Amino acid sequence: MPVDPASYRDPAGHVYQVDNKIYRTILPPGLADYEYVRDSGALAPLVESGMVVASTPVDSKVLGVQAPNDALVVEHPRIDFVSYPYEWTFSALKAAALLHLELQIELLEHDIVLSDATAYNIQFQGTKPVFIDTLSFRRYRQDEHWLAHRQFCEQFLNPLLLYARLGIPFNSWLRGSMEGIPAGQLSQALSLRDKLSLRTLSHVTMPAKLQSADSSKATEAAVSARSRGLPKSRYNALLQQLRTWIASLAPQGIDNTVWRNYARQNTYEETETAAKHAFIARFVEKYKPRQTLDLGCNTGAFSKTALEAGVDYAIGIDADHGALEAGFAEHASAGNNILMLYQDATNPSPGMGWHSQERTSFTDRCKSIDALFALAFEHHLAIARNIPFDKIIDWMVELAPRGIIEFVPKEDPTVQQLLALRDDIFADYTAANFTAALRKRARVVTTEKVSNSNRVLIEFTTV
Repeated sequence: MPVDPASYRDPAGHVYQVDNKIYRTILPPGLADYEYVRDSGALAPLVESGMVVASTPVDSKVLGVQAPNDALVVEHPRIDFVSYPYEWTFSALKAAALLHLELQIELLEHDIVLSDATAYNIQFQGTKPVFIDTLSFRRYRQDEHWLAHRQFCEQFLNPLLLYARLGIPFNSWLRGSMEGIPAGQLSQALSLRDKLSLRTLSHVTMPAKLQSADSSKATEAAVSARSRGLPKSRYNALLQQLRTWIASLAPQGIDNTVWRNYARQNTYEETETAAKHAFIARFVEKYKPRQTLDLGCNTGAFSKTALEAGVDYAIGIDADHGALEAGFAEHASAGNNILMLYQDATNPSPGMGWHSQERTSFTDRCKSIDALFALAFEHHLAIARNIPFDKIIDWMVELAPRGIIEFVPKEDPTVQQLLALRDDIFADYTAANFTAALRKRARVVTTEKVSNSNRVLIEFTTV
């Protein structure tokens, strides 16, 4: 029973998964801070509000022979689906940043701070962020600086500014640089006007200049600043200032993405859309899946139908940032238990980090998925990206044991748009060939025509 691959760095304790349960050890280096925070009572209201994950003390014997003799052990509730910052929408990263700052502001009143500021300490339950690393809380030291300020900027502030000021989504950058966006790199991309604004000057431009300086001078400046100390009132003011600034940020360019308004502007009638929703509702009532995955979810309308029909938790993935932003806003407002993630189906998140195991691949994380929906999706893989039917089906049945796939025929206007500027090299692209390929990997339970252009819904199962 090894330590969770994402939990090996912290000398204060580690995370274990045992029988689908999550446990955390508290080791001697972290014991004093843990007991101080626990006994302060400051975390209880934050746990009750859902801002911080709950911790229940348990007997260390639950870890068997792996339990250190001098460790305390607590159990955390399991997160429904683990996600990472490079998969989040702008609004999700913004919500996570604000949660981090709000926790710091609240806890500073109790002489408690966070020892680091990594975005990976936060997960999502639907659209609501929750802080999961309880060993990051420690006792405040008189007149200390915010030592994690640089990390907060690189993993929260700088990615948000990249999108808000330049209209460049941060996802690919964060996936390629898991530690975040350095101030120096962001500063080079910003306009002179942006770089000279007071807030950007304080949190991006000057840190970039300091970090690019001779290492001995940079170290000397850092030591000098720490020796002068930072009164608690100024520490709090810094957090408040960042909270106000980040709350005002919004992404550029999301209003005119290709698929943002697809739910209202598409090529089929309302009756056809209603038929899809009804098909999904019957499917959910029949199989009662707990978790569903919606491929090419757009704003998550079909995931919402699945929730209303009885699904506990829905995950939706899409590569259109505008659609994801619109969906996140809608489901956050309604309190729907839907997690909206950025994901390119032809290049899903791989295993990353140390030994390629610290951050689990998207496909491996889908082992908890009970059913998937792929509506108006397969043609984007087969026609737009030249993925053969058998490869598409192999991937889908690996993600979930059953589901619903919508096949969009070549005569449909959407496919015709995809073929408008390229040669039609897809002689085998037919409903009969797709269904035959699916039958090699799964059982086709039922099919239903749902449009005048002969779109077909196919229910399949492998169990």
